[in-house]
Amino acid sequence: FFSGKMTKYHSVSSFVKKMGGNKVITKVLIANNGMAATKGIRSIQQWAYETFMDARAIKFVVMASPEDVAANVEYIKVADECVEVPGGPNKNNYANVELIIDIARRTKCDAVWVGWGHASENPIIPETLASSPEGIVFLGPPASAMKALGDKISSTVVAQSVGVPCIKWSGSHVTLPKGSADVDAETYAQCCVNNAAHCKEVAEQVGFPLMIKASEGGGGKGIRMVKSLDGVESAYIQCCAECPGSPIFLMQLATGCRHLEVQLLADKHGGVTSLKTRDCSVQRRHQKIIEEGPVLGTKQGKLRDMEQSAVRLARLVGYQGVGTVEYLYEKASGNYYFLELNPRLQVEHPVTEMITNINIPSCMVMVGMGIPLHRIPDVRRLYGLDPNDTEPFDLDVEQADAVCHTLAVRVTAENP
Repeated sequence: FFSGKMTKYHSVSSFVKKMGGNKVITKVLIANNGMAATKGIRSIQQWAYETFMDARAIKFVVMASPEDVAANVEYIKVADECVEVPGGPNKNNYANVELIIDIARRTKCDAVWVGWGHASENPIIPETLASSPEGIVFLGPPASAMKALGDKISSTVVAQSVGVPCIKWSGSHVTLPKGSADVDAETYAQCCVNNAAHCKEVAEQVGFPLMIKASEGGGGKGIRMVKSLDGVESAYIQCCAECPGSPIFLMQLATGCRHLEVQLLADKHGGVTSLKTRDCSVQRRHQKIIEEGPVLGTKQGKLRDMEQSAVRLARLVGYQGVGTVEYLYEKASGNYYFLELNPRLQVEHPVTEMITNINIPSCMVMVGMGIPLHRIPDVRRLYGLDPNDTEPFDLDVEQADAVCHTLAVRVTAENP
């Protein structure tokens, strides 16, 4: 590993030029609040200090509801500029796409960082910014990739079309033409169930036990396990009620499986790499409690297969930024199955940062600047290369081992 000094730059523009980028980013709108906003700002400030000897080389604009202002929350304190937004539910503020884009324009930001939750998976933001005359960059995937992979149904169709193993489900019979990632409305509809009667019919084809899922579900909502035909109708109704208007699909239940993840990072030039793996098998009420990395105890070569499948999937759709591919892994057989791709930064990304020594939010900024992965210092370190060098290298070669093993534990205070 490289043990010398890192090159310092006197300005962001000189750094972008040296690194082969095409967009100078010196002002970022943090379209989030709470821990996500604080983590994003702190990480990028740390990188700015290490790179430019100035933690304020990149300025941050934050949004703050009356509730957050009254609470005197941390992210407001560490920001450079604060724009007050309406209170109430997040549709009024942090998930309000029109408001986010308006603030980015009014405050003359160069980029928008959305973190996780709220509007982080709404393709309207990258779609609108991509066509805006201001040239504001979305620090995440393009709308096309978000639409193809951010939806549970579309992503599974795309995955199985490029040979990524998928468990039997209501769309197992659907594949796309070679090289295509476009799941049109007709293809999409073939994977869904339309009513309780149709759900029962498809359930018998998929086989029991199975999971009824809402494609727009998450955090334990819009998902039910069914062991027999008798429970299908009520479970279907419950999923529909928890996620109104969401398409519903069925997936065979894989028992005794581990829930494993591959963290991806992709640039704007077709470069994609895996930032190793995480294990989030310990869950409660379909929510992760313990997240650890890297993954241990899998059959030889299987982790590498999972990483390569994830990279192949991301390349097909022209993915950019960070994303996480989730798999189910059968310990007995060693088989793994695609579950979904989260087209955003995840809450548990610090586990990956710890095991790779990579500052992920800063990498999101550098990708937004148009810098290729092979020139990003943290990525070069991951492969055991000189971080000051800029020579291209094969991203598919073996990486250096993880620097440690890390566990993140969720502590929840609740009324028993």
